[in-house]
Amino acid sequence: MKLKPLGDRVVIKQLEAEEKSKGGVILPGNAQEKPQHAEVVSVGPGGTVDGKTVKMEVKPGDKVIYSKYAGTEVKLDDEEFIIVKQSDILAIVK
Repeated sequence: MKLKPLGDRVVIKQLEAEEKSKGGVILPGNAQEKPQHAEVVSVGPGGTVDGKTVKMEVKPGDKVIYSKYAGTEVKLDDEEFIIVKQSDILAIVK
């Protein structure tokens, strides 16, 4: 099953959390900070949203940084995804 977002929505999949701190200390699961890095899985068509034309700037496969509390978490076929508006994506990581 695939997720096809509508309008200016983007489906992203979180990248794995760091298991070690920068100093080399191994972090237990509950101490790991939720990452804000993700990979774009699927992109909506854009179009007109709230009377404004939206051009989609991201594409599947892009690595992005998104707002910390953005989106809706969805579980599909034992995989977790987040559906966000394109405006919640802060940057593309190159």
